[in-house]
Formats: sequence, C-alpha cells, structure tokens
Amino acid sequence: MSVGLVTEFPFVLPRGYVDEDGTVHRDGVMRLATARDEIAPLRDPRVRDNEAYLTVLLLSRVVTKLGALDGINPGVVEGMFATDLSFLQDHYRRINTEGTPRAAVACPSCEHGFEVELSGSRPGES
Repeated sequence: MSVGLVTEFPFVLPRGYVDEDGTVHRDGVMRLATARDEIAPLRDPRVRDNEAYLTVLLLSRVVTKLGALDGINPGVVEGMFATDLSFLQDHYRRINTEGTPRAAVACPSCEHGFEVELSGSRPGES
C-alpha cells in the first residue's frame, strides 16, 4: 500500500479559543512547517524584543484552520489559553521534529487496508 506524504494534521484543543462573540473554536488543522516558517519570524522586531513571541508567530503561520475562524493570525494565538498554547507547541514538535508514526493495517473481517496514526492527537493520548 502506497501512501502520499501527509502534510496536514488535525487537532482538538483541550479548552478552545474563545472569539469576541463568545464562540469556542476547538477543531483545527496544523500543516508541516517549512524552513521559511521558522526563519521569517526571526526578522520580526517583536521576536527580537521577546524571544518567546517566536512561538506566537510560528503557530500563527502553521495553524491553517481553527473552528469557523476565517484566518489565524498572531492575535488569535495570543488570545489562546495557556493550556491550548502548550498543546499546540507539543503538536508542532510532534509533527515537525519527530514525525507522526503511522502503521499500515488491515481489517480482520474484510481485509480492507488502511493507515492509522500511532501517536494520540488529544491530550493524554500517546
């Protein structure tokens, strides 16, 4: 079974981002980071003033979907609960540094082949 390169990874935030209308957004997608994603924020003056801001800029570049939001920008990431920010940092590390372990499996009844992710995508899963 041949599977193409997976570049987008769904996630569910533990608490969720609350927008200005009070809507909670939890389901999202993060894509693999490019070299440009990691390099471009280093030129931003906010990162030069505070290295921790690199995380905000980096996540705002690679999170491509979050609930019904039209777009993800640094303001959205700044407004996240610390738990969700930590979750996204871990998700980023897992998919960009370690990769996402997958295994080819087959249904024992019908023998249909498919691929499963071995690492959890929700808090507490492994």
